[in-house]
Formats: sequence, structure tokens, C-alpha cells
Amino acid sequence: MDANELDELYMREALAEARVAAEMGEVPIGAVVVCDGKIVARAHNLREHDEDPSAHAEFSAMVAAARALGRWRLTGCTVYVTLEPCTMCAGLMVNARIDRCVYGAADPKAGAVGSLYNLSRDARLNHTFEVRTGVLEQECADVLRAFFAAARARELPREIPDDVPRAVHRAPAPAPVPAPRVLLAIDSFKECSSSADIESWVERGIRRVVPDARVASVPVADGGEGTLEAVHAAMGGRFVPCEVTGPLGEHVAARYLLTDDARAVIEMAEAAGIEYSPCTYDAALRATTRGVGELVLNAVAHGARTVYFAIGGSATNDGGAGFLQALGARVLDGAGHDVDPGLAGLRDVTSIDLDPAFEALRGCELVVLSDVDNPLVGKRGALRVFGPQKGLDLDADPACEVWMLAYGRALDEARTACEGADRQVTPGAKRFRSVLGVPGAGAAGGLGAALLALGAASVSGADTVLDLVGFDALLAQADIVVTGEGMIDGQTAGGKVPVRVAQRAKRAHKPVFALVGGREDDLDAVYRAGIDVVLPVLRKPMALACALSREEAERNLVCAGETLARIALTR
Repeated sequence: MDANELDELYMREALAEARVAAEMGEVPIGAVVVCDGKIVARAHNLREHDEDPSAHAEFSAMVAAARALGRWRLTGCTVYVTLEPCTMCAGLMVNARIDRCVYGAADPKAGAVGSLYNLSRDARLNHTFEVRTGVLEQECADVLRAFFAAARARELPREIPDDVPRAVHRAPAPAPVPAPRVLLAIDSFKECSSSADIESWVERGIRRVVPDARVASVPVADGGEGTLEAVHAAMGGRFVPCEVTGPLGEHVAARYLLTDDARAVIEMAEAAGIEYSPCTYDAALRATTRGVGELVLNAVAHGARTVYFAIGGSATNDGGAGFLQALGARVLDGAGHDVDPGLAGLRDVTSIDLDPAFEALRGCELVVLSDVDNPLVGKRGALRVFGPQKGLDLDADPACEVWMLAYGRALDEARTACEGADRQVTPGAKRFRSVLGVPGAGAAGGLGAALLALGAASVSGADTVLDLVGFDALLAQADIVVTGEGMIDGQTAGGKVPVRVAQRAKRAHKPVFALVGGREDDLDAVYRAGIDVVLPVLRKPMALACALSREEAERNLVCAGETLARIALTR
């Protein structure tokens, strides 16, 4: 038996209930609730008999189904009713989380799932459900007409009650539903597409299905790649080009964002990103953060008074020593000479003088945008966790961790020597005993430790970017929220963009969808964090290199936007 035949079968059961109501002198409306292929509850109209305004057939059937199943959520259930539900009953369907409603005759005077209203697909509510109309429509209408014809013949009151249509054989066109409001807040897909591009493609897909959808896009990032573009799109300002020292000593063309209110945003990857490195063992030992310090000096010279650091995607393992040296700090060996660049230079560190760096940054606040909580050293430290992807082999040279430990202690001594003096300390920055174990100190190969030693405040990258781009104001105007990233996995639940977006959306009671390039098998932590649905975007099997191409990414994301719209906006 196919789906249409099953719907007719269960509607005949609802019609049987409607005929029982007619025999009792009630308006003949009947309903049944079906779960897992079985009728779990049935009811008919009993308003007059029970003197109960809520005793509509489908309302009573849903209450009975909840009792029979032992749960108030009627997920997995279909409600069959002979007449289109009113606002009260449709509202209960939303609150009970039913899967489907199948009705026979439309109700042009009170119908709330397509005639006067359409509560079944209103994206402003916290649940939508599928509706099928017109099943055994003529038979359902005939039962109603026969009842009122008999009533008139018996000279019963001639006015037809408000909940019964005068002509139920033809339903008018559904009343217009307000165009859904969609907020797109999707992180970039690494090595593929920017946040802004992805959102424009997804919007095109949505408009294939709902041309009048009101779509707002806000580029987002978590303090890594794409942060400059996200903040620039929302806050304006200008990109300042700057030639600086690359991670392996070469000159590289970098840039930073400078806003009109004297704020600068620096992506450390612009100066010392992993794309500049061959990721060999030699490169891992030599890579320096000097270019990042040069960007800061340039920004300060251009009037920046607050500098935000997006420190993801680094090629470095030098603990930020090169960064400090660029600012004028002395990182010295036992003979009083500046140490060599990179992690290899940390082997010789005996003392650090931060005073010149504090002087260079006088009056400037530093804010680190990072959702990495790794300490500088230890099992979760910078070298152990992030070193291998940059070419570091700790099994070949375990002494590297000893060098980082000694460097961290030298940072602590240098910081202590400057306490109490007239030095820059960013308001809100936390005090700590030692930089070695501070969460986030291990970010960007230890650059986080150097920034913390200078008194920088460490904040959630994703949350700060959301604040800077005005996310909450846009959220207040949205019906549903769409987020996403290239790969969603256990790390996402730790505070990456999709989860930060979801947490805010859930506080505002908005449904959240995530479009992703790939996903981990187990996403329980992600779902617990607030994401409702994860939708992979590939439209057909393809090699990774193909999926990462701009042309294929655009096609995949347009199709994903269309799929999303059909799931979320048309039911």
C-alpha cells in the first residue's frame, strides 16, 4: 500500500469518528492520530456534549495520543482530521511537534494551515510540520453538508457555526505568509571560499525556492582566516599594505585593517602564515613571528589605539620571540646577544627585557582573538599539539620542549620586572602567576604567550567578531539562522563560529541550520551546543581537490541553499 492509499485509509477512520459525532448532534468532525503505522488515538467533536470549547476532534485526539504514548512530544505522529484545523488546534500541533497533518475539507472561515493562516510553515515558530490537503475531500464535505441540511429540515438554528464553512468543496488560495527572514552567518571554508562568497551562493539557492525571502548576511570568523574581511564588511575602514619580514626571513606583502575609530585588526597569518612555509623540520625550527611585530608598529604609527590580533594559521613555533624583538624587546643569550630567529633561537635564551616593547606600545591596548585554550607547554602545549602540522618532529628532538619551558620562565621574569612601572596594561586583561599554563598561551606557536606577557586581553575570537559585526541586532530580526564551516567536528563544540552563533540564536529561540563541507560521524556535542540540523553541501560524489575548487564550491553551495530552503521555509 503506497502513501496515498494509507492516507485515505486513515482518513476513512477519521470519517467514521465524524459520523459518530453527527449521531450525537455534534458538528461532524473526526480525527485519528497515527504513529509507526498504528492508530494510537481517535476522537470526534464533543463541544456541545462536554460544554468544552477545546473539545475539537483533533485537539482531543492529540491529548489522547500523548497519554497513550506517555510523552507530550508527538514526534513521529500524523494527525488525520476531516476538516482543516483552526488556530487553536494548529497551535497545539506546533507545540506537540507533530510530523504531519492530513485533512479532508478546507475551512475558508477558520482554517489555520493554509486558508486564513499557515501556522504549519511559519518560520517564526519553533516547529514546522508537513501538511497534505484534500484527502477524501468530497466525502468529508458531504458529511458536513448532510448534517446541516438535516438541521435546517428540523428547523434547527439556521446560522452555520463559525467553525464550519458554507462551501467546503473548494479551498481559496492560501493567504500570504510573511516572507521568511533568514540570517546567514557562515564561516569561511578553509582553502576554498570566503565567508562572504559562501553566503552569497547560499542566498541564491534560497531564492530559487523562496524568491521573496528576506536574507541578511554577516561575514563571520573565529579569529583566524577571514577575520579581516568579516570585520571590514561590517565596520568599514581601510586595508593598509605593509611589506614585512616573512616567517623564513624573506619579505612578504601583508596588510591589516585600520578603522576610522583608531582600531586595527591584524591577522598574523598575513605575515607568518603556514602557507609561507614548506613545513619541513628545518622550517619549523627557523620560522619567526617578527613580521607580526612589524605590522603592529606600522599600525601604531598610523594612529591605532586598539589592536586586535587574529592569530590562527601560523607557521611559527618561536613563542612570539620574533614578535617581541620587532617591538624592540631584548631576547638575549648568555653573552648578551640577541638570539637567532625561530624555535632554534629559544635554546639560547637566558634573559628577556620587555621594557622597550612596552615603550613602543605605550597607550595602545592589545586584544587577542582566539578560541584556542592550549597552554604554552605540556601535553596540550604549543609544540606538542600544533608543531607536527608545521613540520616539527618532537620524537627526533624532544629538547625543543625544554627550550620552550625555559623561554616561558624568562618571559615570567621579564614581566615581573616590569610590574608596578608605568606600563601598558589592557583594561580587562587577567593577571596570572606564570604564562606557562595560561589557556591560550600556546596559540600560534606560543605567540599568545608573548602577547599575554605584554598585558594583552585574551577573548573569544568568534564572540568578539560577532560583537564587532553587530550580529545580535541582525539576529533579533531573523526567523531562522544559518551558520556553517568547512569541517564540523568535536573541535567545533569547543567554541568555534557555528556553536557561538547557535548559542546566541538559541537564547533568542531561533532554529539553527549548519551547512558544512564535511562532518565527523559523532556530532552529539555539536547538537547539544545548540545546532539543530547539520547539512553537508556536496551535491554528488567528488574528489576533495574538485570540491575545493571555486566553481564546484559555488555549485554545491547554491544547491545546498535550495535544499535548506525546501527543508526550513516551505513546509
